Amino acid sequence: MACFSMIMPLNIQTIIIVCLWILISSSCSNAVQSDVDCLRSVKASLKDPENLLSSWDFNNSTEGFICRFAGVECWHIDESRVLNIRLSDMGLKGPFPPGLKNCTSMTSLDLSSNNLEGPLPSNMTDVVPFLVSLDLSSNNFTGLIPASISNCSFLNTLKLENNHFTGQIPPELGALNRLKDFSVANNLLTGQVPYFSNYTATRDAYAGNPGLCGGPLRRCQGGSNKSHTGVIIGAAIGGATFTALVVGIGMTFFMRKVVRKKEEDPDENKWARSIKGTKTIKLSMFDNPVSKMRLSDLMKATNSFSKENIIGSGRTGSLYKATLEDGSSLMIKRLQDTQHSEKEFASEMATLGNVKHRNLVPLLGFCVTKKERFLVYKYMANGTLHDNLHFVADDKKHMEWSVRLKVAIGAAKGFAWLHHNCNPRILHRNISSKCILLDQDFEPRISDFGLARLMNPVDTHLSTFVNGEFGDIGYVAPEYARTLVATPKGDVYSFGVVLLELVTGEKPTHVAKAPDSFKGNLVEWISELSVESKLHESIDQSLTGKGCDNEVFQVLKVACNCVLPASHRERPTMFEVYQLLRAIGQNYHFTVDDEILMPTDTGDVGDIELIVARETKGKK
Repeated sequence: MACFSMIMPLNIQTIIIVCLWILISSSCSNAVQSDVDCLRSVKASLKDPENLLSSWDFNNSTEGFICRFAGVECWHIDESRVLNIRLSDMGLKGPFPPGLKNCTSMTSLDLSSNNLEGPLPSNMTDVVPFLVSLDLSSNNFTGLIPASISNCSFLNTLKLENNHFTGQIPPELGALNRLKDFSVANNLLTGQVPYFSNYTATRDAYAGNPGLCGGPLRRCQGGSNKSHTGVIIGAAIGGATFTALVVGIGMTFFMRKVVRKKEEDPDENKWARSIKGTKTIKLSMFDNPVSKMRLSDLMKATNSFSKENIIGSGRTGSLYKATLEDGSSLMIKRLQDTQHSEKEFASEMATLGNVKHRNLVPLLGFCVTKKERFLVYKYMANGTLHDNLHFVADDKKHMEWSVRLKVAIGAAKGFAWLHHNCNPRILHRNISSKCILLDQDFEPRISDFGLARLMNPVDTHLSTFVNGEFGDIGYVAPEYARTLVATPKGDVYSFGVVLLELVTGEKPTHVAKAPDSFKGNLVEWISELSVESKLHESIDQSLTGKGCDNEVFQVLKVACNCVLPASHRERPTMFEVYQLLRAIGQNYHFTVDDEILMPTDTGDVGDIELIVARETKGKK
């Protein structure tokens, strides 16, 4: 075994050890039923305001039925044994689900970017003993970080940043000798950081906790940076115990006061403080008007990247509105999980900076500082298509059909250009109504194009089934879940779901108009109605009876062709989708200069000749 460990990466060793241990420990147990009970308990303990867990239907006895639940990955798709749970960015509320202890074979848990709150269980080892990856970042967890996490000895990844944890980081965490990725940034932690024997934590891992010291941070007063335990023992048996205790209480009170002051200051975002030392770094801009802006300018324009300035978030990162001193606005994308070096990132940006089309959100520039990566975009006044469709305020009208059709045609044109005409050709791989933004004239602009290549596609866990590796739940083509291979027709499927949203007004993962007995997603509902020849029942009632019923139904049929599940080769290409939609909306004359894409071959992504046909308004 010693020779074997010399030639294998540590994370692979960990996975193999965990897998063997789980297989041995669960071989004689009723693991399948316990995993079903686990998920039932998790759903019962969480509030799901967006109903994204609607697919978690337990009225089923088929083997492996839980493996089709949103965010659940199994060891095998036909066996009800949970491998990973990924419920990131789903708006979930409630405490840490104690029922997770029944998922006895789970190796990865991601509950990040939700609204979970309260303390973590003190007995984390009993709840999640075999985890390789634990991500609880960007929630509202409070209290102490449990020292029992140190007994989860297989952990490669531990992410607890952007919460409200208090007190000291347990020094016992230093015993996690397989750790590869660790962060507690932006909490309310104080005291000395742990000493890791096999891992070197960076300053960024502790950023936004002004009460921390030791390790890569400032030196702690009166003690060694390597052994906080030794400091405690020495203080306990020293002759000046009482004096040390008084000083310690005073320091703790002072640090908590500092933390509260920082928390109350609306101009200070916790993680943003960690990059203020680099405020002199210039942005690399593609357009001259803002070429002299600095990172400090962006921090001022976004109120130090405060949460109040977030206008969108997703798998690739958060999007902030930045208001400049002259009153103009930009959008700043803070990327997450990009694994590229600064040189590789700059090279990729040089390519994306030259990708320009009227239906793409203009990328103005980028900034690299420490481990942070920022993209600067032109501001889109009317937000995302998703919000315009699904969050209609009482004083706001539903989107009219002409606007929806305009969005469909323009977005299809942009995606077709990325597939067929752009050099290099780009698969989006994350198409949803959230990535289609609307400018002041409700002209659709595609965002996040090309970002899939900047994200790390390799996870540190073993997986045989993936639900939505590239893309939001409800938009991912079924063949991707089987093959893990992204294709142009996969983008077509995702765009077909967007078209269904435009026609039905329903969300991809939850159909409000469907009967209570129906537990599937939007595509499954449409398929069911199609078999029963009831497709007309799916159309948004706000669109019917206004003289456009025929156009609406034609777009619905195009959408149905895009989401064909039997064989992805039967779906149209993105160019064909654009041409079909353009023909449906030809009487609206949405553009004066219309770009007509003409493929020179019949492949999925063929070479394109771009012909500009001058069309005057009113001329067919």
